Amino acid sequence: MALIVNGERIEDSVIEREAERMRPDYERVFADQSAEEREAQLLDWSKENVVERVLINQEARKNGAEIPKEVIDSAMANLKEQYADEKQLYKDFGVEDDTKIREDIELQLRVRRTMEDVCRDLPKPSKEAVEQYYDENREQFMHGERARVAHIVKYVNWQTDEDSAYQAISEAHAELKGGASFEVVVDKHTDCSDNGGDLGYVMMGQMVEEFEDVVFNLGVGEVSDIFRTRFGFHIAKVYAREPATAAELKEVKAQIVETLQDHAREEAINKFIDALKSKAKIEEA
Repeated sequence: MALIVNGERIEDSVIEREAERMRPDYERVFADQSAEEREAQLLDWSKENVVERVLINQEARKNGAEIPKEVIDSAMANLKEQYADEKQLYKDFGVEDDTKIREDIELQLRVRRTMEDVCRDLPKPSKEAVEQYYDENREQFMHGERARVAHIVKYVNWQTDEDSAYQAISEAHAELKGGASFEVVVDKHTDCSDNGGDLGYVMMGQMVEEFEDVVFNLGVGEVSDIFRTRFGFHIAKVYAREPATAAELKEVKAQIVETLQDHAREEAINKFIDALKSKAKIEEA
C-alpha cells in the first residue's frame, strides 16, 4: 500500500526496495524470529526508514541552505569522471540528460548541510561524562594478556620445503636438549635473527592462533617443543608474562570523547526527525 507524506506520494516499490536493501542484515540479526514475524517487522521498519528519508528531504528542500551552482557543477564533473561513457551514466541513473542528476546532487548536498546544522554547536562531553563512560564500560578497554617471546623459526616457502625446514629446526631442538642456551641456538639456526629472535611483548589476539596456542601455555623461562604454524616450524621461549589489564583513562580518553560525540549527534538527529514526524501528515493511499 502506497503512502502519502505531506502530500508526496510514496509508491509501494520504494518501500519494497528498502526492504530488500535491509533484508540480508535483518534476517541474520533476527534469525530466531519466525518468518512471518520477521517479514512483518521488516516491512514496518522499511516504511519507517522511507518516511524518515522523505521528511528529511522535504525539510532540506524547504529550509536547507542554498547550494551554489559552482558546487553542483564540481560534483557533477567529479561524477562524470567516473564514467568513460556518458551514456552509461544516464543509463545507471535512469535519465536522459544531466537535469535530474543535478537535482539529486543538489538535494544530497542540502540534506548533508541540514544534518550538519542539526549537529552544530553540540557541547563537548564533560569530564564527568567521560569518566562515567570509562567506569561503566571498562571491559571495552582491556589490554589482552601479554607475553615477551623469542623464537627460533625455519620458514617453509619456495626456497625451503617441509622436510628440509623440519630437519633444520630438529637440529636446533637437539642442541637445546643437549644443554645449549636458547640465545646461542637462536643466533645459529633461526631464519629471523633480528634481536636474537626476540619478538618483544605480544598480546593475545595479535599473533596467528597456532603460535598463541603454544606461547600462552608456556611458563616464564619455559621453552616449547617444535610446533608448526602457517609460516613454518618454530621453537619458542617465554621470558615474561603479564595478565590482561584495563587501559588507563588517559590512553582511551580520545576514543571515549569521539564515542560520546557520536551518541550526541545521533540523539540530536533522532530528535530532529521526531519533530518532523510530529508535524507531518502521513496517510495510506
